[in-house]
Amino acid sequence: MTGNAMTTEAEALAESFDLRALPRSFYDDPYPTYHALRQHAPVKRLPDGLGVFLTRYADLAAVYRDAKTFSSDKKTEFKPKFGDSPLYEHHTTSLVFNDPPLHTRVRKLIAGALTQRAIAGMEPDLQRLVDRLLDAIEAKPQFDLIEDFASAIPIEVIGNLLAVPHAERAPLRGWSLAILSALEPAPSPELLARGNQAVADFVDYLKHLVAERRARPGDLERDVLTRLITGERAKEIAEDPHGERLSEVELLQNCIFILNAGHETTTNLIGNSLVALTQFPAQRERLIAEPALIDSAIEEFLRFESSNQLGNRIAVTACEIGGEQVAAGTQIHLGIAAANRDPAVFANPDQLDITRAPNRHLAFGFGIHQCVGLSLARLEGRIAINRLLQRFPRYQLAAKPQRAPRARFRGFTAIPASIG
Repeated sequence: MTGNAMTTEAEALAESFDLRALPRSFYDDPYPTYHALRQHAPVKRLPDGLGVFLTRYADLAAVYRDAKTFSSDKKTEFKPKFGDSPLYEHHTTSLVFNDPPLHTRVRKLIAGALTQRAIAGMEPDLQRLVDRLLDAIEAKPQFDLIEDFASAIPIEVIGNLLAVPHAERAPLRGWSLAILSALEPAPSPELLARGNQAVADFVDYLKHLVAERRARPGDLERDVLTRLITGERAKEIAEDPHGERLSEVELLQNCIFILNAGHETTTNLIGNSLVALTQFPAQRERLIAEPALIDSAIEEFLRFESSNQLGNRIAVTACEIGGEQVAAGTQIHLGIAAANRDPAVFANPDQLDITRAPNRHLAFGFGIHQCVGLSLARLEGRIAINRLLQRFPRYQLAAKPQRAPRARFRGFTAIPASIG
């Protein structure tokens, strides 16, 4: 194909882009579309007339920096999508889709249980969990890297953070997937129905769990649910027993948020990384030979296949983005995965390079909404990937991995594999 033909094809791809009507090919590989948009329509006006889609790193960074102009509150945007429903109550109350002061209060409470010291204290248990999963895998002629490994890790970690009894964790993954799938740009009625039922079931379960925790509080340094119920840190509670508290709705919905935020993105990080390593064998061999590179490798995995590919804001006032005038009330769709492959920032962006430096990716966002659990996600990814590589360096894909048909959360539903 000639250069002119390629340009024409890219222009057509950018011109036809509709976030609410994506072809199946986009879910398999969105990056050619993102490349075309960056080149020909970096501030893409969407056909719905309500929003713009951003793909350049500099434009996303500018939006992240300016929380006053670009709001995270989704009440106006989500009302037509969800109506008066459990999904609407959840997604307009949780940390990620709110501005200060609610965002500040909830983030402070969660962050207090995710300090570097607390996360370091989780490492021995996490190593033992990963080793148990690898033991079980070794006994099988074939296994699934999602079901048998990647998805099992964050469920246990988040279950521990909320102190959910082990016998009661089975529904957590299904609830999380149903709720997050409803965040797709154009969810089907079936997805919405499953999402609403999942929120309702989760809230019913949490009411009982919260009642038990109120009767028997856990360790404030480790138990996020106890922190959310009680309010502030132990010293502040002693000084002001009637200090800032969350309402019952805020409490329940942010417990759901913690599970969702910590579950699917970490599952995707591990699964995406292990598949990427099979596609770039030289990088895989180097990581096996030099396991100390795992920290920079994790950052590259996050950049290369961002678990969370889309973000959202709303323009509070009329403003300019990337040289384009944007009206107040415009929905701003942030192409995180596109920005993370912007050649203006990342050399050879479509190549996996586990030694890439600097690597200022936007997988966790930044600013006041930077992912509160980023250190925990990095720890889970580091231990899971390194220990699997050291234990089964010749692992192989046994069949084509199955991509989930999702634009926002990029991951696999199944990765059939063998230990080689």
